[in-house]
Amino acid sequence: MRKIYPGYLSLCAAGLLFTLLLVASCKKDHGTPTPVATAKPIADIGLYEVDTDIVSAPKDTINYKRIFIPITRVGTQTVQYFSVFDTGSTGMTMGAAGLLPKSMITTSGIKIPAGQDSVNVNGITVTNQTAIMAYGNAQSEIQEFGNLAYTTMIVGTQQDGITTARIPFFLYYKILDVNTGEASYDHSNDVFGVGPGVSYASDQIKSPLSYFKTGTGVTSGFKLAQLPKSGFSIGGTFVADLLTIGLVPDDLAASSGFVMHPLQYFNQGGYSADLPVTVTYVNFNGTSKSLAATLLLDTGTPAISTIADPTAASDIAQLPVGTNITISTSAGFNYTYTSKKSTYITDVVKPTFTGDPRTIFGLDFFTDNEFLLDYTDHKIGLKNN
Repeated sequence: MRKIYPGYLSLCAAGLLFTLLLVASCKKDHGTPTPVATAKPIADIGLYEVDTDIVSAPKDTINYKRIFIPITRVGTQTVQYFSVFDTGSTGMTMGAAGLLPKSMITTSGIKIPAGQDSVNVNGITVTNQTAIMAYGNAQSEIQEFGNLAYTTMIVGTQQDGITTARIPFFLYYKILDVNTGEASYDHSNDVFGVGPGVSYASDQIKSPLSYFKTGTGVTSGFKLAQLPKSGFSIGGTFVADLLTIGLVPDDLAASSGFVMHPLQYFNQGGYSADLPVTVTYVNFNGTSKSLAATLLLDTGTPAISTIADPTAASDIAQLPVGTNITISTSAGFNYTYTSKKSTYITDVVKPTFTGDPRTIFGLDFFTDNEFLLDYTDHKIGLKNN
């Protein structure tokens, strides 16, 4: 990073007529200014890019992408877990298996001694406050059942990891697919939700990145670099320095290239990551259609983006390959992509069908753009690449 200096030394000697005494006097009068320390981010952390090819009828291959953040210590225990890095939700969730003794975990809940409001095990404080965390929509919903808990943890690998303060998170004992009734395996839905505001399950849970203390000149928040498309692989590829924790003045300056969008505050959930946009796409009858929409940019959506259109002709329909989709914000950010066979897949859905009025763009958006979230001044920054 470029070093910033507050000024420069005045020229003491203008010509040969100045004496050495005058030069010495000039230096004594002006002195050497003390350099101002450059603001630095809290940490740069690598993420894992994973691609899973899923074949669906009629024999189409869809690239389901994920980005995972490593968790290498929870409480007093060294672990090796990978959480979905999720801009579309707020708060961290983690399975209790492997963190708590098996005797404490049942299919109906985590055992807290009678008469106590919490218990401390392996450096984790588990409270008796229970909740349900839900992900997805009315057509595909996953629910986590668990308790509010507190602990310290190391986020990142052993090489680039950083230790958090004691932070609240959601410790779940059961995962359930609402539509099928099937339970999922331990840690299959660990989520690292970095959205703004607070969790709908508990207003005590926020993004784990929002708890880091910042130094002079550093703003609470994070920057997600453009995800390299070549990094997604079946076995997973570690890509260093994708996530920057803490924002410096250069990140927030107009010259950074980021277009800033102020966030709206709601009584429930606090500040929202949803952005008002105009969506334009070529409809199924070949005509161009524009509509006002609320957009969620969601790294937790692995494959299919959705355009919520209340006037759509059917509950859900996939736009043909080669369709151009454009979003525009009032702040001046514009982005266009083209739907393809296995990537940039886009469905037009009725909100009455999904139960969600938002247009949602998934991981493909983040392979074309940079993303920034300012927790202090409640803004999302977007940058075309």
